[in-house]
Amino acid sequence: MTFDAPEFLRDHWQKKPLLIRNFWGTWSNPLEPDELAGLACEEGIESRLVRQTGGGMAMEHGPFAEERFGTLGAEPWTLLVNAVDHHVPEVSALLDTFRFIPNWRIDDVMVSYAVDQGGVGPHFDQYDVFLIQGLGRRKWQIGGLCDEATALLPNPDLRLLADFEPVEEWILEPGDVLYVPPGVAHNGVAVGDDCMTYSVGFRAPSRDELMVQWAEHVVEQAEADHRYADPALTLQDNPGEITAQAIDALHALVTEKLMDRSAFAQWFGQYNSAPKNPEIDWSPEERMTEAELRAMVTGPMPLTRNPASRFSFVREGAAGVVLFVDGHSFACARECAILAERLCAFADMRVTSSDVQRQAVAALLVALVNLGCIEIGSET
Repeated sequence: MTFDAPEFLRDHWQKKPLLIRNFWGTWSNPLEPDELAGLACEEGIESRLVRQTGGGMAMEHGPFAEERFGTLGAEPWTLLVNAVDHHVPEVSALLDTFRFIPNWRIDDVMVSYAVDQGGVGPHFDQYDVFLIQGLGRRKWQIGGLCDEATALLPNPDLRLLADFEPVEEWILEPGDVLYVPPGVAHNGVAVGDDCMTYSVGFRAPSRDELMVQWAEHVVEQAEADHRYADPALTLQDNPGEITAQAIDALHALVTEKLMDRSAFAQWFGQYNSAPKNPEIDWSPEERMTEAELRAMVTGPMPLTRNPASRFSFVREGAAGVVLFVDGHSFACARECAILAERLCAFADMRVTSSDVQRQAVAALLVALVNLGCIEIGSET
């Protein structure tokens, strides 16, 4: 079948699961199991090992010693590594298929490897996920809709469902994709060894998260001496009354900044684009200058985004945008705004000598290079 993105968004997105057989037509697994194990041994990369022990499950957090995988025994186990797309360009390229969902919603690609009968147990996620079968086979069972009141097993590390009743079941082959909406119970079990699954997850900030983070930002930015004042105070019949006028003024004092939509957009763009792993420094050893950029770009040259960087923008005015990259914001107008939109739309593009002759464009490119968000260089 040919995938129809508008039809998918209309009929399935956040509504019901969808199994797509042989999504790409020709599938090539982008990562070998040994490479995944190697990532799980590195500092700064989030990884977990889920082992089935007796009648339960136990989880260990990485990084792992190389010899750990040779001591796991015969019981089923699963290795999970988060944000693999940040470190493996071939895995990051999988995201291009799902760009019909806005950039700001995409979280990362988690990759799992399981031996026969390995899995993490029946559970539900609070976000959308595309489950791509990369290697081997996995049986997926789909259950009903869950929420915060759904009963869970008493496991401190894994949010496993206490009661799981599958209503649909499929075995996925390499290149198959299963979409699961938020809250839908699902359970995946490896059928045979060398089972690899790529999970494309999406960000779904909660109202509580947004309220807390936005309010904290507003407080940090607020004027320290901005206090309630009532210079037009008149005599009240009862001094114990908090009048409607006072409540209105107090409410306005609190909500005025919170209701600033433009400020919220600026904050959210920076907040949402903040690096998933801020402890990793992607910046180059030597900083580039605009003069060096112009000297280097004498003809069309490839520009590649760092897979770990998050790019998005909001429109501002008739011909301007604010570009957000890794928690930074850049006001862009005219040709620079056009470049900013292209940077958000394409992971790989070309930059020309005429581009870098424009001061605003050159300044933006140099800033992004020095942050480690993009790389400009000759093709190999």
